[in-house]
Amino acid sequence: METEGLNPILQRRLELHEKFIEILGTEGEKESRVYFQPPNTVAMKYPAIRYEKDGASAVHADNGAYLRTQRYRVTVIDPDPDSVIAAEILSSFPLCMPDRSYRADNLNHDTLILYY
Repeated sequence: METEGLNPILQRRLELHEKFIEILGTEGEKESRVYFQPPNTVAMKYPAIRYEKDGASAVHADNGAYLRTQRYRVTVIDPDPDSVIAAEILSSFPLCMPDRSYRADNLNHDTLILYY
């Protein structure tokens, strides 16, 4: 995906999107099954990774913020209760931590908090 010339925030998010596609193993497929803030009308296919902005973190010094990091809520949705996708995301990003796991609509959901 060509990201050159885009604003830096969008460019960084698209890099994250590509990394999720790589982890899910859907490179070159018609549908990546990686969804950024999808509306309720989108019919997702599983297994899938859904992620959305969830705040930000800033490091302050000299009366100003000099480092800002976007926080994302990442949800891995998979019919397989023994899915390793969440574990792969956790091992791929040093600033990622598990949040919670639950089952809904006969699908397993693993939620992670990711700073990227």
